[in-house]
Amino acid sequence: MSEQREDVATLAANREKTIVRTSVIGIVTNILLVGFKAFVGFLSNSIAVILDAVNNLSDALSSVVTIIGAKLGAKLPDKKHPLGYGRIEYLSSMIVAALVLYAGITSLVESVKKIIRPEAADYGAVTLVIISVAIVVKLLLGTYVKRQGKKVSSGALEASGSDALFDAILSASVLASAVIYLIWNISLEAYVGALIALFIIKAGIEMMVETLNDIIGKREDAETSKELKKIICEEENVLGAYDVTLFNYGPNKNYGSVHIELPDTLTVDDVDRITRRVQVDVFQKTGVILTGIGVYSFNTSDDEAAKMRNEIQKTVMAHDWALQMHGFYADTEKKTVRFDVVLSFDVDRREAIGTLYGETSSLYPDYEFMIVPDVDVAD
Repeated sequence: MSEQREDVATLAANREKTIVRTSVIGIVTNILLVGFKAFVGFLSNSIAVILDAVNNLSDALSSVVTIIGAKLGAKLPDKKHPLGYGRIEYLSSMIVAALVLYAGITSLVESVKKIIRPEAADYGAVTLVIISVAIVVKLLLGTYVKRQGKKVSSGALEASGSDALFDAILSASVLASAVIYLIWNISLEAYVGALIALFIIKAGIEMMVETLNDIIGKREDAETSKELKKIICEEENVLGAYDVTLFNYGPNKNYGSVHIELPDTLTVDDVDRITRRVQVDVFQKTGVILTGIGVYSFNTSDDEAAKMRNEIQKTVMAHDWALQMHGFYADTEKKTVRFDVVLSFDVDRREAIGTLYGETSSLYPDYEFMIVPDVDVAD
């Protein structure tokens, strides 16, 4: 496990460097764009260009917040926060979303004012060239930042990259309105400014919702759960993997627990060696640290238990709210049966378990049953 901690520390350090480097590039680029666009906007009296500059300024501020979040989130665990400070990055993502949302709302207000009281813009060749260059720069920056965000699993970077790509599209609309004004003398820039503002607001809301889902805790991707189960079931003697639950403490900081099904002929020493190998294998292939591995015992040589398993499973799975049955074990000498059942969120859990107790007890009245309800978390 010491090797695991060392690998995690290395990954965290490299991730932090990538986020900071990418964010600095974004800050410098956006500050330059703010200067050029603000100059052109005031020179040409164009509200659309000025709002485009304001949008770039919010991007620069977002990158600053991202750096601060990455730095704070990379702090080593301590007694007060034993699992680290990774979730601080979600707070920084929330601040970024709030900045984007604020920029969008203020931009919309200014655009509406210009629609009510229009002022003629004065576009020149320099204006068109600068806007065109800004579009290309934003496309390159957005693609780069988003790619780096996916590489290091940084929601804040991915959001900044998406925002930059939006900026390129919106700057293109500003350029289009300028060309239309020069050719047909039709002023659309206030309406384009309002369109830009609406896009900014939409992006801010989406970023905020996504971050709130991360903070609250969202359902794990089914593919992630399948990958973990596949890795675990490749281990010798593991007959099944169930109840995969992941606990996220920040980007790339995932802890988890799982139940594995093993033959009832294994010794405690065998189980210990298997669970340790599973922990190492899962971490090396996915980066997930399994902090808990529960064990289900599987009847291997009792024909009566096997028959009971089939009958009880058929009864349980006849209900559409019973999604899965696992962890079945029957002790035919002590007359006990235990198993877990994954229940749908659409059913009353107490009522469903009561129904199953009644049906299984009717099948085998001499047996004592223990039925554990599971939540459909990621299966």
